[in-house]
Amino acid sequence: MWKNCGKTFIICVVFVSYIKNGNGNGIYHVSLRGDNSIKLYWSLDYNSETVIFEIHIPSDYGWFAIGFSDRGNLFPSDICLLWRDLKGISHLKDVYVDKNGVTHNDKQEDCNNFKIKRNSNITKFAFERRFDTCDQQDYIIEEGTTHIVWSRGNHNLYKPEGINISSTPDNHGMVRVNLLKNTKVNYYLPSHVKIFDFLNDKVEVPAEETTYWCRIIKLPEEFKKKHHIYQYAANIQEASEGLVHHMEVFHCQTGADEEIPLYNGDCFGKNRPPKTQVCKRVLAAWAMGAPPFKYPKEASLPIGGENFNPYIMLEVHYNNPDLRAGIIDSSGIRFHISSKLKEMDAGVIELGLEYTDKMAIPPGQDSFSLTGYCISSCTAMSLPVSGITVFGSQLHTHLTGIRVVTRHFDAYGRELPELNRDNHFSTHFQEIRILKSPVQILPGHTLITKCDYNTEDRENITLGGFSISDEMCVNYIHYFPASELEVCKSSISDQALHTFFRYMNEWENQYTLPENGISDNYKAIKWNRMRIQLLDEVYNGSPISMQCNMSSGDRFPGYWENAPLPYLSTTLGPPPRFCDNKFK
Repeated sequence: MWKNCGKTFIICVVFVSYIKNGNGNGIYHVSLRGDNSIKLYWSLDYNSETVIFEIHIPSDYGWFAIGFSDRGNLFPSDICLLWRDLKGISHLKDVYVDKNGVTHNDKQEDCNNFKIKRNSNITKFAFERRFDTCDQQDYIIEEGTTHIVWSRGNHNLYKPEGINISSTPDNHGMVRVNLLKNTKVNYYLPSHVKIFDFLNDKVEVPAEETTYWCRIIKLPEEFKKKHHIYQYAANIQEASEGLVHHMEVFHCQTGADEEIPLYNGDCFGKNRPPKTQVCKRVLAAWAMGAPPFKYPKEASLPIGGENFNPYIMLEVHYNNPDLRAGIIDSSGIRFHISSKLKEMDAGVIELGLEYTDKMAIPPGQDSFSLTGYCISSCTAMSLPVSGITVFGSQLHTHLTGIRVVTRHFDAYGRELPELNRDNHFSTHFQEIRILKSPVQILPGHTLITKCDYNTEDRENITLGGFSISDEMCVNYIHYFPASELEVCKSSISDQALHTFFRYMNEWENQYTLPENGISDNYKAIKWNRMRIQLLDEVYNGSPISMQCNMSSGDRFPGYWENAPLPYLSTTLGPPPRFCDNKFK
């Protein structure tokens, strides 16, 4: 019965005809544990809206739980529990885990088509799970980030209900993945495309849970000639697969002749030269489990050329929860490039909020929203008559961001399908995602990017800004053909914010004075429920200040201060769920 199809057995055996028939585009995988001893593989069937999972674990288990939670906590969670009874027979059970970590049998079984193969060292088991099971106890698998949680124990079980899945740190974990991949990408590359690897150079990874490592290099002489990036992908050493969490490559965007120090060290190290802070224009972004990023046939992002500063920076996030020492890593990004240029250059536009302390999030909030606007008068002024085609999107916040969405409206204020959404966003999992359906944006269209934040663990206001402890709300959209528009973002108007601070001083007796400055005024407020609600109303009802900027940094002609909020004539509701009245 069993057939060896490389690293996976069960998916290949059970679903080989499905994959060969072209309804899927292969098998994806991610390491669940830093030492690579536990691995997750999955394949997708969009016709039946089903994920096929296969998990490889050491055979010395009594039970193994794998499933999903909203923010990556082990519980509460939705779990498929592999367990051995007292006779040594293996079973798979759909359970949900309460806030105390205790399992309860789910009345509806949604861990389906269980298969298992075991040898002396490794157990491989597989099951199917629908995206939306229409079970109130189950997690909905949707576009964007999914937090996969797992736990294990050594003892066999009498029954799967009533066990506590809490375990020691080395016996449970969490990874973030984008499960619902775009399976329609053609990864064929023409013969003239060459490989350029940008890798770390034998970094001794610190025995700390989180490390951001930055390395700056100067591009080789050949990049004095303009090239196009046809594709990029992770190039990770096998021993580091569970350690390298995500990576980004940034261009040091400054004058072509400006020299940048070749820094190699902690991204937040005190010895990082200030001149390296210009290295912040994203060229590539990869996160754990992501496939290669392939540019469309029409256009690619340019790299190199006469006016291109030749310095680029690699940033690698190492996730080392086991605090392992002595690991040497040389992972990075592999670019597929060519001096044979495509028909058009691709470009990147920043949507969302301006990087400013004018926008802020009060402390102690389970969820607080900020919204950034790209208004119709900006797109009308800056985009070509035929519009642009958006094919990729990278959502971005800092540490407190939990949800991001960009909505799309036509010139009459009618809502079109969303451009991108991530209901389980994490700053520790950022990738440029190829849109399953490219989006055309025409002059006069409006784009609204909303970010939700959780500040329950913060004692004072969180300000907008560049520091990792500050916040951002950005969607970097990748599109073609490249235009002059590079930034289409907003913030509350200066006048509206000054009025809010004056009200806080005169009516609420807060020490908010014009001479204090914006940051100090926010910090001076003692936040209570009423003041937080008032701030939210001010943000959502006040005129805005627009950044409608060219790549030179200059604004397009126009008066962008005190711009009115966009007029929205019709909006779309949430997507329908086809659950046949199961929620009675």
